[in-house]
Amino acid sequence: MSAGRIGCMTTPAQGSRIPDGALYACDNSKFGSDGKGRYWPGAEAWFAWLSRTVERYGPDRCLWALAPDQPFDAAGTLTESLPWLARIRELGVPAAYAAQNGCDAPGLLPWDAFDVLFLAGSTEWKLGPVAERLAREAKARGKGVHMGRVNSRIRLGIAEWFGCDSADGTYLAYGPDKNLPKLLNWLGELEGRPSLFGGTHTPGNSGGMMRAAPPRTDPRRRTLPAQGAAIGGQTPVISRNSPPRANPRR
Repeated sequence: MSAGRIGCMTTPAQGSRIPDGALYACDNSKFGSDGKGRYWPGAEAWFAWLSRTVERYGPDRCLWALAPDQPFDAAGTLTESLPWLARIRELGVPAAYAAQNGCDAPGLLPWDAFDVLFLAGSTEWKLGPVAERLAREAKARGKGVHMGRVNSRIRLGIAEWFGCDSADGTYLAYGPDKNLPKLLNWLGELEGRPSLFGGTHTPGNSGGMMRAAPPRTDPRRRTLPAQGAAIGGQTPVISRNSPPRANPRR
């Protein structure tokens, strides 16, 4: 984590402490470990938790915070998220918006209101051509891209191909001693292969296909560090560091 390759995903359902100096991102528990949002505490309780988290760990280390969404429901996500995107930005952190199946229909992606496109939706959708096209459009618009539920080398490679800046999954939560070396090896493989946009990923080098993020003076324009076409180098992979606790309100 201190090297910036692996960050920490936190949710309202977790009681995990963010390690000193580590980058972190804030999920909302709308999907949750059970896939049904059992740990969602309600909108006001979620925002109170988010405010405390940003105050405790600082906005500069926060990659993004995901607005409340409706899993697998593009129209419902738009209704759910819109009231909160500006409030997330007011905390000084980038606002992430969950892209769901069907969100490419006209009017269902409020591009100007968010900073990071979070590829959510069903597994088939998020790995498909529409998600890829939207990820590339997000990059062209200067926004970050994140993919959720990435728990294999194959899926990590797909996220890299789409241009994702970061990804998360439960891979390290169950068997970290065994799986951490594997994950680092996956990152090493991606760092050393040619990029879609030209150049080669070299460990410790953010040049080539990587490009600098825009100035961060305006929180609405903040993007992920070392924004580029692949996961690796200085681009963090976010892993949920522990399963949710039983008490969603901590």
